[in-house]
Amino acid sequence: MKALICENNTIQMVEKPFPVIKNSKDAIVKVTLSSICTSDLHIIHGCVPSAKNGVVLGHEFVGEVVETGDDVKNFAIGDRVSVNCETFCGECEFCKKGFVNNCVNGGWELGCKIDGCQAEYVRVPYADKGLSLLPDNVSFENALFVGDILSSGFWGAELCEINKGDTVAVIGAGPVGLCAMQSAKFMKAEKVIAIDIDERRLLLAKKLGFADFIINSEKEDVEKVIKNLTKYGADSVIEAAGGDNTFEMAYKISRPNAIVAIVAMYEKNQILPLPEMYGKNLIFKTGGVDAIHCKDLLKYISDGRLSTDFLITHKFAFENIIDAYSIFENKSGDCLKIAIKY
Repeated sequence: MKALICENNTIQMVEKPFPVIKNSKDAIVKVTLSSICTSDLHIIHGCVPSAKNGVVLGHEFVGEVVETGDDVKNFAIGDRVSVNCETFCGECEFCKKGFVNNCVNGGWELGCKIDGCQAEYVRVPYADKGLSLLPDNVSFENALFVGDILSSGFWGAELCEINKGDTVAVIGAGPVGLCAMQSAKFMKAEKVIAIDIDERRLLLAKKLGFADFIINSEKEDVEKVIKNLTKYGADSVIEAAGGDNTFEMAYKISRPNAIVAIVAMYEKNQILPLPEMYGKNLIFKTGGVDAIHCKDLLKYISDGRLSTDFLITHKFAFENIIDAYSIFENKSGDCLKIAIKY
């Protein structure tokens, strides 16, 4: 089968053997749609030490079950499924507490430590946990981003412990940021403030109804605007940009006793200036996405309460995925997310 691998910081299309069941809890999924994630770029750039050299990239996809191990109970051949970006057993101490990103038997495996979804077929470990059945009225495109991007944005909003009437600032109006804004509104935030340097993405956030206010940080003094809008600062901040100065921005625009949720993946270390923040009593929550709500998110999509359809700005056939990577990395043509068709 055809597969896209990253070897020595370079991507190339190769022929690979079809995946096989290795564990009785595995399933084999025929990929129908996948997408490219910024974390795929981090692997290519050499910023993910745990990534296996020569791995098949990709962890964001939907498809059809074509084979199951003997201990897979919840899925059958022919089922249409969304796949969780995290591999988790559901039985370890962390899984039982909902911290699936910290599963001692999994974590970020697909497209990092084991072959991922930018191939015609993929082996999914712990299939009963990692797969979610698509409702009849939810298409593959509707569900493409449930297992990662929507889960990441929803998780970021969840970390903020949003109360009705809160003001939430979201740094970054990219795919995760937009999903975080939508999720904050879903969780009854009264005001959402979108911050970015890309005017087109900011205007999209406003057009979609996800943001009540937008701030272009290249043109405006973000701290000053936030203070004018909120008096003391945002009740919570979701940092979804991962830029050189966005971590610093996050704690500066927070009110005292606020929550700062860090869902961005950085390529450089960030500095925590504790003397400067002393007495502000901020709560920082950080780390990889705990994508434990996929089934609920699919129901919300089915019910028309959430959507990610707006994210697909480009479509490519799988054989042209290297061109798609170039478009995605350079954000050409107002690119948000790309659907790769198999």
